[in-house]
Amino acid sequence: MRVLLTGGTGMVGRNIKEHHNASNYCVLTPSRKELDLTNREQIRSYLKTKSPEYIIHAAGLVGGIHANIANPSKFLIENLEIGCNLISEAGSMGVKNIINLGSSCMYPRNAINPLKEEYLLQGELEPTNEGYAIAKIASQRLCEYLKIEDPSRNYITLMPCNLYGKYDHFEQERSHLIASIIAKIHDAKINNKKVVEIWGNGKVKREFMFVEDFASAVWFLLPKINELSNIINVGTGKDYTILDYYQQVAETIDFDGSFKFNLNKPTGMKQKLLDVKKIHDLGWFPRHNLELGIKKTYSHYLEFLR
Repeated sequence: MRVLLTGGTGMVGRNIKEHHNASNYCVLTPSRKELDLTNREQIRSYLKTKSPEYIIHAAGLVGGIHANIANPSKFLIENLEIGCNLISEAGSMGVKNIINLGSSCMYPRNAINPLKEEYLLQGELEPTNEGYAIAKIASQRLCEYLKIEDPSRNYITLMPCNLYGKYDHFEQERSHLIASIIAKIHDAKINNKKVVEIWGNGKVKREFMFVEDFASAVWFLLPKINELSNIINVGTGKDYTILDYYQQVAETIDFDGSFKFNLNKPTGMKQKLLDVKKIHDLGWFPRHNLELGIKKTYSHYLEFLR
């Protein structure tokens, strides 16, 4: 079975590609030169030539709160274009199976936690990443519309919680929360800094999952795709405060300094915890707890520095 995996050079894509279950398939991971998702003609040509039975759409412009605030139009335009181009052309070319990767930021900012799949489009979005969320919602709706038009299409969207782990970005301007915390606290330790700054008051809560676990969920769900509902949350079912994450990283790195809170900085949604009943009922559970995931990620960070 041929599986087209877009975004094969990103954190999520590389972990999907390197997961041991990938060996059960012929996984195609074209470079941008081979498959430019902004070029519909090139997409059509590639799909006609390679004829994949499945598409896992993991490509996208991603970033942390810094990047989303600085470039909302770029996050909207680029993700909207590549998602809609690929999904619509796949429908036209007869591809029957698509796993489209969404994001928990697609859910309304004021929705009751834990966030159920049916909450999508039931309220306003979080302003700090609205552009990215709108683009991802458009791709999800397109999958659903195409499935309505032709029920033989198995086009589903997975909604992961925040992810971290191997191949994450550790540069400050691009990093997500845990990668950013690791880089900041490591820097503080080696430079004998006694204080590390936290944006906000540290009380907002987030759910993070080690990216290897998400890769395992993708391969677990792919052979069941014709039995799945349109949207499935993938997460740990547990969340922690921002301060908790700083303290866990500090313990892992053996940093004995303190934290100061910058109350002038944005913090995003107060809580973002996914309801994971659907995927648990299917028999999938993550393998890494927070302590183990951060230990592995710190090891990857040290390799990144070499």
